Amino acid sequence: MEETGGASAYGAKLAGGGFDFNKFIRQPQTIVRLLSWIFAMVVFACITTEGYINSAHSAEAKCIFNQNDSACQYAVGIGVIAFLACVGFLVLDVYVPFMSNAQERKYAVMADLGFSGAWTFLWFVCFCLLASQWGSTHDIRGVPMDAGRATVAFSFFSIATWVSGTLFCIFLISKQQVDISGNMRICFLAKSKMRRLRRSCV
Repeated sequence: MEETGGASAYGAKLAGGGFDFNKFIRQPQTIVRLLSWIFAMVVFACITTEGYINSAHSAEAKCIFNQNDSACQYAVGIGVIAFLACVGFLVLDVYVPFMSNAQERKYAVMADLGFSGAWTFLWFVCFCLLASQWGSTHDIRGVPMDAGRATVAFSFFSIATWVSGTLFCIFLISKQQVDISGNMRICFLAKSKMRRLRRSCV
């Protein structure tokens, strides 16, 4: 991919300039990342701190979601990975605009798109699982209700933020494709004009 005419290719608008933290922190994509980070932290923190209680029928601590340990383990796993991924992608968002190679920026955006799409689906599965198990929990003695509701709610909120992240990537890729098509059209018109000028000179 040619760099000429593509200074803003895949989010390279800041290439060659300094990093503006205030501008970066106010960008919609950055805000969505931070929200995803917070929501993921709430989900796994609620489960790790209050997600297991001692059952009256068992000496072992059981998951508050219908005593289904798999539900708690799944939510914690998804939440922790999402938490770490948000940190990684925030760092990547800082460095991508300064990458001189448009192909590398494209790979970064495609990786973001793939991960965001996958985690949108995984959060949806997580929400459905937790909501189902929470609705099936009949023995609520000693169950921290607020923690359970917060876990279900923030797993749902996470779907929205990761969908937003996916859409940001799709928009960026689509915009770049439009820019490429526009540049190709300009080049074609310029060449056609040059041919007409040459014919008129002859």
